[in-house]
Amino acid sequence: MADMLHVSLCYATPEMELLREFDVAPGTTIEAALAASGVLVELGIDLATTPVGIYGKKKPLDTVLRERDRIELYRPLVADPKDSRRRRASHKKDAAG
Repeated sequence: MADMLHVSLCYATPEMELLREFDVAPGTTIEAALAASGVLVELGIDLATTPVGIYGKKKPLDTVLRERDRIELYRPLVADPKDSRRRRASHKKDAAG
């Protein structure tokens, strides 16, 4: 299988982690790799509402994969990071004085 690309797929929730490695043909897109992996059906993931990326950078579904790419499926944020930072700053300010 020297002409295949080795890629991995990761997805996590508070209850579980998934890391799956598999081979795809050169020219395979993120969307095709996800469909072939079976993860979308297995976990009930809808690509219309689930952002994807490679190594922490969001990418469109038609991105062509390269050797050793790690496809990541992202969950929605539970809290707005800016609001969380404001709350922490407010607590520090209240505790200081």
